[in-house]
Amino acid sequence: MLLRRHHLLVPVVIAVCSIGAGIVLSGDASAATPSEDAASQSLRTFSSVYDVVEKNFADAVKPENSIYKGAIPGMLRTLDPHSNFFDPKAFQELREGQRGTYYGVGMQVAQRNGQTVVMAPFPGSPAAKAGIRPGDVIVVVNDKKTEGLNTTEVADLLRGPRGTKVQVQVSREGVDQNLTFNITRDEIPRFSVSGGYMLKPGVAYIKVESFNENTSQEMEDKFKKLGEKNVQGLVLDLRANPGGLLNEGVDVAGHFLKKGELIVFHQGRNSPNKNYAARTDGTGKDYPIVVLVDRYTASAAEIVSGALQDHDRGWILGEGTFGKGLVQTVYPMGDNTGLALTTAHYYTPSGRLIQRDYSNISFLDYYTHSNLEQKNLQDVKTTDSGRTVYGGGGITPDEKYEPAMLNPFQISVRRKDGFFGFSTRFFGKRGDAKLPQGWEPDAAVIDQFKAYLKEKEVTFTDADFTANREWMKQELKREMYITAFSTDESERVKIEQDPMVLKAMDSMPKAKELLSKSKNMLVKRMKAQETVATNVR
Repeated sequence: MLLRRHHLLVPVVIAVCSIGAGIVLSGDASAATPSEDAASQSLRTFSSVYDVVEKNFADAVKPENSIYKGAIPGMLRTLDPHSNFFDPKAFQELREGQRGTYYGVGMQVAQRNGQTVVMAPFPGSPAAKAGIRPGDVIVVVNDKKTEGLNTTEVADLLRGPRGTKVQVQVSREGVDQNLTFNITRDEIPRFSVSGGYMLKPGVAYIKVESFNENTSQEMEDKFKKLGEKNVQGLVLDLRANPGGLLNEGVDVAGHFLKKGELIVFHQGRNSPNKNYAARTDGTGKDYPIVVLVDRYTASAAEIVSGALQDHDRGWILGEGTFGKGLVQTVYPMGDNTGLALTTAHYYTPSGRLIQRDYSNISFLDYYTHSNLEQKNLQDVKTTDSGRTVYGGGGITPDEKYEPAMLNPFQISVRRKDGFFGFSTRFFGKRGDAKLPQGWEPDAAVIDQFKAYLKEKEVTFTDADFTANREWMKQELKREMYITAFSTDESERVKIEQDPMVLKAMDSMPKAKELLSKSKNMLVKRMKAQETVATNVR
């Protein structure tokens, strides 16, 4: 899995991950079929075509390129953008993602100039303990040279059973000879909840990256460490969250709601209506919440944000979300393959279907999601306090916030991997990977960075450099903290500087006012019900 260094990579993540978002597991591969005559005719036609191809194609049809690999995905693409077929490798990766663990050395790698480069070792992983750093180029794994191999192939070499050994040779800038590391593979957790700290006294921050089998428990653990009784406001970050397991989304939303409050319901042609409600009185039901969303917030993440919005429990800040209101059931098939089939539509508590229209557009247009104002004006609902909300186009935020676009200088620096490359050279020349706690880039470091950009042929004027000085300091600090400390510390630096997070803190009074109105509305309804009950007697 690649580290998302900036927003230019997010659309790729969505296009891959949202296929498995909002899913329900099933052990039953049976399903309703079309009429027997139509199904039989289709199968006979497919068999005839397959037979002709196998006998007459110009080259031998290789088993690993079996026609079913194209036929089945092709069939599914006629249904909707999210139904999908997984070959054995993809199905294994899907299950690993749902479980939240795999076995290996624990580092993020990417292709750079035809080489496999370490982007970051995971905190506490075997790779981190061994001393592997960001910027290291993997040249040999267990005597197998990586030249000509793609990132996936190198990652496969690094993975293996827990307790087994793997030898990794890397080249490091500033070091003449390759470095050799003998690493023992271990279980690598894929944490889906990050953050879990106070932005300021009383205001907590938690980011949910995705929804796997451990997400709700991870969030509970974060709150325990924080001391939830001390939380007076929460920034819940669901940006770029592609979704995942529906039940985990339900449990996360339930933490902030009262027992019995509806979170989501779904129904389909062969799937009976099913309601999901908060199972207990959540411990997080009394403080205001600002929920951060963007155009890549999808599926289970939309279930959470939709439930909090419909119950007036959270103030939604950001962009219109992705708009995925379809539920996939995963059917294990033969030969270790799997089928994720859309079996139902899900609806928010108010009854909204938030699925965006995907008819008459390409899947590419669907996934790039350029129209953030899309909504179904015929699907009009109200929240608990009577606010108007719409279906058909994701979750519309209560308060819009559009992230600032990068300027031409910033884009040029990004495209040249300026911060990553400079950090790699900086620590390579030092010979160690240490910085004092609270380190900030000083004037000398900024001057070194300027010289580095010129060496890498980044075109800019002195005025460009001066105007972007603070941005460069922030980005250098974030990047260099990965090597000097960890990805967790780097992420904290990023969040503390994030303009949208700062805006969320400013919007906390709006969330507090919304919560107060919701409570008052609830009291009025209870009194009205008591009056009706008295009159009946």
